[in-house]
Amino acid sequence: MQIREAAIGDAAGIAAVHVESWRAAYAGILPQDYLDSLEPVQRGAVWKRILSSQGGRELTVVAEDSYQIVGFANVCASRDADVTAGAVGEVAAIYLRPEVWGQGGGRQLMAAALAALVEVEFSEATLWVLEANSRARRFYEAGGWAPDGAEKDEDIRGFPVHELRYRRRIP
Repeated sequence: MQIREAAIGDAAGIAAVHVESWRAAYAGILPQDYLDSLEPVQRGAVWKRILSSQGGRELTVVAEDSYQIVGFANVCASRDADVTAGAVGEVAAIYLRPEVWGQGGGRQLMAAALAALVEVEFSEATLWVLEANSRARRFYEAGGWAPDGAEKDEDIRGFPVHELRYRRRIP
C-alpha cells in the first residue's frame, strides 16, 4: 500500500471510499435508508471543493493499492473552540474501504496523517468518533488515542448521534 498526498483528480476515488466506508462502519448505528441514499457523485463534488481549497495546515492523503484509492485521511487545525488556537491539529476524517480493514492500512494512513500534522508544527491532535462506533474506538485506542472528556450531540439527517473527542500527543 502506498500513501501519497491527494490531488484534485482523486475526488471521485475519495468519495467512493467515503460512501463505502460509511455504509459498512455505520450500519446499525445510522438509519439504513440514509446510508443507502449516500451517493459518491455528491460526495465527489464536496471532495473536489475540499481538495481545491487545501493548503497551509489542511491536507488530505490517500492510500492506494494497485493504483486504486482504498483509503484517505484529512487533517487540519482543530475546529474546536475549546482548544488552544493554532496548537492542536485534528484528524477530521480517516476512512478505508471495508475490504482492506484489518490489514494495516489504517495504521499506515494514521501515521501519514499524524506526520502531516507534525510537519505543520502541531504537537497534539484530536478527532471525533461516534460513541457507538466501537470498532473505530478500539482502533484509535490501540494507536495511543484516549477520550479527553469532550462530548457533543450531532444531528445526521434527523438522527441524533453522540460523539466523543479523542486526543493524543504527536509524534
